[in-house]
Formats: sequence, C-alpha cells, structure tokens
Amino acid sequence: MSFRATILTLYPEMFPGSLDLSLAGKAREAGRWSLETVQIRDYATSKHRNVDDTPAGGGAGMVMRADVLARAIDDAAPADDPRPRLLMSPRGRPLDQQRVRELAAGPGAVILCGRFEGVDQRLIEARGLEEVSIGDYVLSGGEPAALVLLDAVIRLLPGVMGNDASGEEESFEGGLLEHPQYTRPQLFEDRPIPEILLSGNHAKIAAWRREEAERLTRERRPDLWAAYKDGGK
Repeated sequence: MSFRATILTLYPEMFPGSLDLSLAGKAREAGRWSLETVQIRDYATSKHRNVDDTPAGGGAGMVMRADVLARAIDDAAPADDPRPRLLMSPRGRPLDQQRVRELAAGPGAVILCGRFEGVDQRLIEARGLEEVSIGDYVLSGGEPAALVLLDAVIRLLPGVMGNDASGEEESFEGGLLEHPQYTRPQLFEDRPIPEILLSGNHAKIAAWRREEAERLTRERRPDLWAAYKDGGK
C-alpha cells in the first residue's frame, strides 16, 4: 500500500508544488505515494461560502469555523481511516526526524492547513488533531509547512532515494548534525579536501566524520548535543 496524503486547504492550487519535482515527483509517478487536495470552502453552507468568523471574546483577525472543518474532515477521512490527522500549527509539537520516520512507516496522513488566527479549539479536540510545527515562527498559512512535512516524509519511503544508506547518514539521524561533505575538485580556491578523506582508510574516515559531527552539533545545537550526551549514558 502506498503512502496516501490528503490536504485540506483553502488553496489547493499550491499542491503538489515542489513535490512534483525531483525524487518526490518521480515517486508519485511510480505510485509510491499519492496526493489529493480538499477545498475547505466546498463545505461552507453560507451564501458567501464563509469558512471563518470573528473570535469569541473579541480580538483581531478571524478563526476557522469548527462546523465547516468538521464536514470537510469527515468527508475526506471517515472515522475508520487509520491515517493520523495533522494540523500544521506554530503552537504544535516541533517536527523532528523521529516523527518523520513514524509517519513514513504509516499509511499516510490527513493534513489540515490552518489560516487566519487559527482553528476553533473544539474542532481540534473533537477530531483528535495532532498539532505539528516546523519551527518557531509564523507563516501566512499551513500550506508551506505541509509541503515541508511531506517532503521530509516522502524521501524516506521505500525506494524513493537511490541509496537507502543516504537516509542513515544525515543530520538528526543518530542524534547528531551531519559531518561536512566534500567532492571534486580536490583543490578549490586554495582549499583542499581534508587528507584523511583521501587516505582510503575507512576506519579513520569514519572516526573523523564522527568527530566532526560531534563538533558541529556541540557548537551549533547545544540542545541536540545535551540530548545526545544524555542518551549515551
């Protein structure tokens, strides 16, 4: 069974976007994953197809309505649909490689792209939405975040990457940032490739890469470094 993604959005024309290029696009053509979009506005019942309303208690902006979203979700993913229901939200759990791998191992995902000031909390609770964030910043909508999430997941699907080992030697795999990479030419603007990488000694190369990965993680991501050290105890 291929990975199946359903996107609920006010802007279905934003998909598949970049996901139809490179490895992800080839994988979709090969049937390794599929994508369908749902126009949320199709489930509005008012004359002007409103999907939002003013926030209860006052305040700026608009909030997406629970009743409209519930109809859209229920039609796109009935109760017996095993796929997780995700809401791209800046207040959600930060997306990490572990969650990406969990999603890639599953049947797919139903992804709601929020807009305006957010989504009625009652909808989140009633439909069991998992809020997911791609970073500590705010976007104009959840669509770019959904593209990021899917890109991260799709590349881990079986057969998508030409060399499956590529996914095992990257940043965040094993709790560390990736070591520096080099390729030809051997000399670039008086900067040579480190001699150890040209030595042919695979044990020393592996040790050097591990040391560099640890150094970069320690310098750039002290949070990851602390978790890595704790995990090694």
